[in-house]
Amino acid sequence: MCDSFDVLWLNASPILKRFDKPLLQYLSEYMRVAQWEYHQTQDEASSIDKAVALLDEFLESYPDSVHLAGHGMSGTIALTFARRFPKKVRSLTLLSVAAQPANTWHAHYYFQRQLFSISREQVLANSVRSLFGTQSPHTTKKLIAALDKDLEQSPSQHSLFKLVHLPKGGVSMPMMVCGSQNDPVVDPNALNDWLNWFKPEDIIWEYPKGYHFFHYFYPQQVGEQIVSFWQRHHPQLLEVSALTSSTS
Repeated sequence: MCDSFDVLWLNASPILKRFDKPLLQYLSEYMRVAQWEYHQTQDEASSIDKAVALLDEFLESYPDSVHLAGHGMSGTIALTFARRFPKKVRSLTLLSVAAQPANTWHAHYYFQRQLFSISREQVLANSVRSLFGTQSPHTTKKLIAALDKDLEQSPSQHSLFKLVHLPKGGVSMPMMVCGSQNDPVVDPNALNDWLNWFKPEDIIWEYPKGYHFFHYFYPQQVGEQIVSFWQRHHPQLLEVSALTSSTS
């Protein structure tokens, strides 16, 4: 964690944070990016409220508002924080977050468990194909283990007994929502539902492929769009970009 930063990337899934790394490496070439992680223990009740409260404590002494960003459940935490503490957020960037922010991959997992009489491992294998596309047997086995661990560690409140919903709506600061056209969790309809709460400065951007973790497979393409969005709301970055162009 750096002492001074412009962007705060949230991660609430220690086992899946590896899939953020390529995009973060790209973004770090243009902005000062810090990572904030939330680790939920097995003894804690699943709730994003604690994560939001801890994030508020972390940013309490930070003097400037930040560009807040996150993928999936981490994006849901970022969205909830931005609504509760708007003065601390300069812009909000969400990846694979539906207009119904509780519609995460965990919800799809539990929905399948409720709908079909198949085992946990079978549903997780289906989830790997949905979230990452067809992978080799060895990679599929590793991804099944990672998703299984994420079900235990995630602050998602979904369970076999109940699927929860969170409030829909927008935010007061500029917002960018990114997705993939072949993401079965946040499909184009779920993504475009955001338009009901958009302001003129808000943006939806979709990549044609990449499934749920499209930012892992196409970090440069995703990163270019995010940096362009940040440039509009970060004058200092525009100055740096212009200086770099003039000296290159």
